[in-house]
Amino acid sequence: MRIAMWSGPRNLSTAMMYAFGNRGDCAVVDEPFYAAYLAMTGLNHPMRAEILESQSREPDEVAKALLAQVPSARPYYYQKHMTQHMIPGVPRQWMREVTNVFLIRHPARVIASYAVKRENPTLEDIGFRQQAELIELVRSWGHAPVVVDSHDIRKDPAGKLEQLCETLGMPYSPKMLTWPRGGHKDDGVWAAHWYGAVWNSTGFAGPEGSLPEVQEDLQPVLQAALPLYEQMKAARI
Repeated sequence: MRIAMWSGPRNLSTAMMYAFGNRGDCAVVDEPFYAAYLAMTGLNHPMRAEILESQSREPDEVAKALLAQVPSARPYYYQKHMTQHMIPGVPRQWMREVTNVFLIRHPARVIASYAVKRENPTLEDIGFRQQAELIELVRSWGHAPVVVDSHDIRKDPAGKLEQLCETLGMPYSPKMLTWPRGGHKDDGVWAAHWYGAVWNSTGFAGPEGSLPEVQEDLQPVLQAALPLYEQMKAARI
């Protein structure tokens, strides 16, 4: 089984990759379209040169690799994807061959966290519009997209991960609740900039507190993302 997990940034996505990667029966890949996205957009992200050097910049090659033999011949293949990477020119037909899961998070939390690492995030940066569009694309193929809220995972990791595995038709493993400190061998090269908190963790953080304040100049981004989040949240497991 190939699981394509779609989220925006700052959305529990790395912790989820570590959870699946710690099962022992699951290969993982970290944001395989990142270099192609940077090459196609020209965006100047942190560690841009290192990212471009570390991955294929050809989106068709990346898509082909995602459907090729699973690394180490594992029965499960967890693919961590960022929705904002799916710009025009990045293929989508390959998504028909995988199980698509959508990891969502309240945009106030995403914006507040992203702004600490990279100033002035836009709606395009945080991926909510693209995530909603991908959900509708999957539905148009007659597939039922699986939606899970990171808030629910933080509140009850064991219960929600067990429910997610059941929905996906794979056995749940309690190994998913912990992982070794210091990162995963398949982390992207950009992990040194973005993954500090999760590198220092050995499991999911506790339940989230109240929503953070979003600074005034980012309120338009929040207001644009909120209806998209509420729309997706209505479909969560």
